[in-house]
Amino acid sequence: MIVARMENDTLRVIDRHREMVRLADGLDSRHMLSDEARWRALGCLRRFGQRLRELDSRDVRAVGTNTFRAADNASEFLDQAEQALGHMIDIISGVEEARLIYNGVVHSLKKADERRLVVDIGGGSTELILGDGPVAQTMNSFYMGCVNMSQRYFGDGIIDEQRMQLAETAARQELEPVEHEYHDAHWDRALGASGTVKSAARIAFENGWCDEEALISKRALKQIRKSLIEAGHLDKIKLKGLQEQRIPVVCGGIAILRALFSVLEIDEMQVSSGALREGLLYDLVGRLQQHDVRDHSVSSLSVRYKVDQVQAERVRAMAMTLYERAAGDWKLADVRFEQMLAWAALLHECGMMVAYNQYHKHGAYVICNANLNGFSQQEQQLLAVLVRAHRRKFPLGEIKSQPQRWVKQALRLAILLRIAVTLNRGRADIGLAQLDVRVGKNSIELILPSDWLDFHPLTKADLLTEAEYLSTIGYSLTVSSKQVP
Repeated sequence: MIVARMENDTLRVIDRHREMVRLADGLDSRHMLSDEARWRALGCLRRFGQRLRELDSRDVRAVGTNTFRAADNASEFLDQAEQALGHMIDIISGVEEARLIYNGVVHSLKKADERRLVVDIGGGSTELILGDGPVAQTMNSFYMGCVNMSQRYFGDGIIDEQRMQLAETAARQELEPVEHEYHDAHWDRALGASGTVKSAARIAFENGWCDEEALISKRALKQIRKSLIEAGHLDKIKLKGLQEQRIPVVCGGIAILRALFSVLEIDEMQVSSGALREGLLYDLVGRLQQHDVRDHSVSSLSVRYKVDQVQAERVRAMAMTLYERAAGDWKLADVRFEQMLAWAALLHECGMMVAYNQYHKHGAYVICNANLNGFSQQEQQLLAVLVRAHRRKFPLGEIKSQPQRWVKQALRLAILLRIAVTLNRGRADIGLAQLDVRVGKNSIELILPSDWLDFHPLTKADLLTEAEYLSTIGYSLTVSSKQVP
């Protein structure tokens, strides 16, 4: 955990807390998270929560990475984890994790204009990123980390040449498909982030195998490997610079690092002080200062799938009008819900590029499976569900599959989007500046100028059809009129 303050457009760290939980160590062969690992993590989160609980939710960003992605019982644990921390936890994809890591590394560097390779070996995954200056261009996440690699090849504590060779070979096999893409011809400098790389550099420096503290070389890695094999067992490792809590995972981490050096022809790697946590901070600052990368992701997807921008903006504007009227009574007054509704309106027709028939389903599939920078998995799934639900029958099963805390809100956001789409089905300016809205627990009333529906008979018919759809989920839609001066 990192706590920082913005001062003169610069982040100044004012507090840090770190606990080695090794959540990935709790995943069994059935991809279920053990009770022991869960309790370790919940204890850590409760302690962190003591510092964070009183902070505004907009000022806190917490993420879950590979273990949350891999565990089949992650959703149950997520509810407990959020209660312990006192804030929402976003589960992020491997590619999003890589983007944030690169963001953290870039902000820790003085030199900006260079091509760089960034490596981050975590507990359950390894991220590779190629970037040019401040921009991450190629990103991959691999399901191998210091914890699961150590469990697989050194779980009983024994260390020998054969096991180390097997671990390194397994890592090289994972990297083989991207060997050409990440070859040293594509970057000028290699940088490593997070625990494994920092630990290797510390060991190398304190044992005299490297002259610089923030550097790890191929020769130094060979010496570390030799020392581990000579120890023969985890209990007998005596390496200066190796922290006791890292001993159980050091062999798997070194095997992955050696494989990376070999496959990508790295001679030496510099250690970055910034990584995922710092990247999250700068990403959060961007959101607070209205530079949200998610806006760019939505815009890019809209362009790629040739969405009618004028129509999308009409629907967005109407959806925002409806949201403003309904947010308080429907408990939607949260910037996240407002953003999701706006983005869903901008993307609701993206499936048309696939086919008009069932385009709402095509659009949901595209959104659910696209790499959308900045979005958590929960946000991406909610966005997809809103697009899926904007016409025809309500996909109640998919709405109910959302995090429990979002189910009612997701349903109500879908209703607002459906009405915005219905009112703008004519794809022309409808002149509804005088629209009023009233909502109840399970009802929504549109109050239109007295003669408006007389001039829009097709919209009147569409609203009647929409009322029938809403009735199937226990909501009523009524339309009334008012005199406009």
